Amino acid sequence: MFIFYQSSNKKSELQRLYTWCGEIYVFPIISRKFAFAAGQQAFQEFLRSEYSEENILFWQACEDYKKIKNIPEMVSAANRIYSEFVQVEAPRQINIDCGTRANITKCISEPTLESFNKAQKQIYSLMTRDCYPRFLKSEIYQSILEKTGSS
Repeated sequence: MFIFYQSSNKKSELQRLYTWCGEIYVFPIISRKFAFAAGQQAFQEFLRSEYSEENILFWQACEDYKKIKNIPEMVSAANRIYSEFVQVEAPRQINIDCGTRANITKCISEPTLESFNKAQKQIYSLMTRDCYPRFLKSEIYQSILEKTGSS
């Protein structure tokens, strides 16, 4: 989950904060009043402008998938995620390594709630290392800073 809020010290560099599988990483902070939904929406808008919106859409689909409680719904959702994001030539094919793609393909007929964890972690890592630093330099982000009075 991408969480956006303001540092108490405006002079300090933007810090990053997010948690992944019990490990703490650093993830950018924006403004407390801006909060999660608007920040995520701005990041998604940025990804769309860079033709990589599939990354956040996949990540969100995986978050929703993990909340599923019954097997028929899980199987249906797993197949939807697979056909939209994972399979080769998918409409919104994500950039994951071939081993991860092969493992998901092999197990898609009997999915578990963990079926997409490795792929989701790869995509999250891609977004934090590649997309998010560019987002911080983007006009979209700069506009957010102006609106919230952050710098």
